[in-house]
Amino acid sequence: MPDQSSPAAREARQGVVYALAAYLMWGFFPIYFKALSGVTPLEVLSHRIAWSVVTLALILTIARRWEGVRAAFAHPRTLLTLCATTLLIAINWLVFIYAVGDGKVLQSSLGYFINPLVSALLGVLFLRERLSPKQKASFLLAAAGVVLLTVQQGELPWIALALGFSFGLYGLLRKKATVDSLAGLTVETLLLFPLAAGYLGWLAHGGQSAFIAGPTRITVLLACAGALTSTPLIWFAAATKRLRLATIGLMQYVVPTLHFLLAVFAFGEPFTRTHLVSFAFIWAGLVLYSIDAAKHLLACRSE
Repeated sequence: MPDQSSPAAREARQGVVYALAAYLMWGFFPIYFKALSGVTPLEVLSHRIAWSVVTLALILTIARRWEGVRAAFAHPRTLLTLCATTLLIAINWLVFIYAVGDGKVLQSSLGYFINPLVSALLGVLFLRERLSPKQKASFLLAAAGVVLLTVQQGELPWIALALGFSFGLYGLLRKKATVDSLAGLTVETLLLFPLAAGYLGWLAHGGQSAFIAGPTRITVLLACAGALTSTPLIWFAAATKRLRLATIGLMQYVVPTLHFLLAVFAFGEPFTRTHLVSFAFIWAGLVLYSIDAAKHLLACRSE
C-alpha cells in the first residue's frame, strides 16, 4: 500500500479537496442565479464579466502573473483562438443563466451530463480520436435518451444541447491555446468587457439597471459575480495539478448531479416518467463510457 504520509499522497488528498470545493461551488451555482431571477439574463451576464475582470486583475497583480495575459495578446494565433472561446463561454454562461431564471435547471443538468460524451465526439470529429465499441454504444444510449425526451415533449432540449456543445467546443479550443486557465479566462473576460461595460452603462443611463438602483441584496449578489466565477476555476486548476485526469473526469459528475437534485427537490421542477427513462438511458451511457475509459487508462499506465 502507498505511504499515506508521503508527499504524493498528501498532494493527492489536497487535489481531492480542491476538486470537491470547485465542483460543489459550481454545483450550487443554480441557487445563486435563482436569487437573481428578477434580473434579466443579459444584465447578469454583463455583471459576471465586468466583476470577473476586476477580480482576475486583482489576483494576477497579487500573484504577479500578468505575463501570461500579455503573451496571449502578443500571439495572433492564440488570441484568435481565445476570441472563439470567448464567444463560446459567453453563450454557455448566458444560456445557463437563462435556464436557471426560466425554471429549467433540470435541462441544464442534462447538458452537463452529456458534456463528457460531447467532448469525446468532438475528439473523434476534429482530433481523429478513436472510440471503442463500448464507447460507441454509450453514445447510442445517450442519443436515445435525448431523442426520447424530444419526441415526448415535442421540442428539442435546446438548452441541454447548447450547454453541452458550447462547453465541449470551448474545451476543445482551449486545449489548442497555449495559455493557462487563469490567464485565458482573463483574456476572455477582457475581450468581453467593452460590450459588458457598454451595456451596463446603457442600462444605468436609461434607469433600467438592477445594480444600486435595485434592492441592496441584488446589488451585493451582482458584485459577488466575479469572485464566484474566479474562485472555483482557481481551485480546479489546483486540483488538475495534483490529480490524474481520470479522477478529475469521474468527479465532474458532481456538478450535474447537484443541479439535478436542486431542480427536482429544491426548485420543484416536474420530473416525469419520460424524464426518468430519458435520464436512465443517458446515465447508462455515461456509466458505460466512464468504465471503458477508466479501463483503457489503467491499461495504458500498466504498459
